[in-house]
Amino acid sequence: MTLTLTGCEKLRARDQLNKGVASYKNAKYEQAITHFKNAVELDPGLQNAKIYLATAYLAQYIPGVDSPENLQNANAAIDEYKAVLDQDPKNVNSIKGIAYLYLQMKKFEDAKTYYRKAIELDANDPEAYYSVGVIDWTEAYQPRMEERSKLGLRPDEPLKDKKVCAMLRDKSGAAIQEGIDNLNTALTKREDYDDAMAYLNLLYREKADRECDEPEARAADLKTADEWVDKTMAAKKAKAAKQSGANGITMDQGK
Repeated sequence: MTLTLTGCEKLRARDQLNKGVASYKNAKYEQAITHFKNAVELDPGLQNAKIYLATAYLAQYIPGVDSPENLQNANAAIDEYKAVLDQDPKNVNSIKGIAYLYLQMKKFEDAKTYYRKAIELDANDPEAYYSVGVIDWTEAYQPRMEERSKLGLRPDEPLKDKKVCAMLRDKSGAAIQEGIDNLNTALTKREDYDDAMAYLNLLYREKADRECDEPEARAADLKTADEWVDKTMAAKKAKAAKQSGANGITMDQGK
């Protein structure tokens, strides 16, 4: 009798999962969440239901909006991804889902922790390295801009206060180097990763603006930043040309 009931519950759980997927595909997220919750209650071991439940909460989350309801969706998604990890600690998609949500919620250190976990599980994933680099740039950029604002500097005016530069180096220098290292690693995994190239440009400019007392180092870093701008544009151009070819568009050939 117990085995029969368990089998029936698993069948009902699958039915709820399928109904949830149908609702999700039709963007009926609240309805989908109800079905996925039912599926988990009927069969706690049904991992796909938990993953879909997390995804449904994530679909309702709007990055940058700090309303209680929006943050509730983000935290609910994180909880469900963690429930998946309780069953399967190596589920890299759940790890990256948590990392993404923490990044959007501006919980940068938590985000980096989970992106590093993703790297441990898949050392060849360029996106995880890239994401760590983006976070490092964000953590370096914000305090520098705050100090520039206090000094009343124009956007094109370099920092010249050596005490401020030293303070910013102490605060963000390690993060900048970590970001550069991670973005370079991302490029070893995906050579045409133009977004990674763009952030290398930005990180070298962060580094340069902290080198008030080292004009040669500043000039060298700005030169490197400019080179990454050129590489970014070349990579984007090559991608666009490749995409045009894939769509069957060809240039007229001169005779």
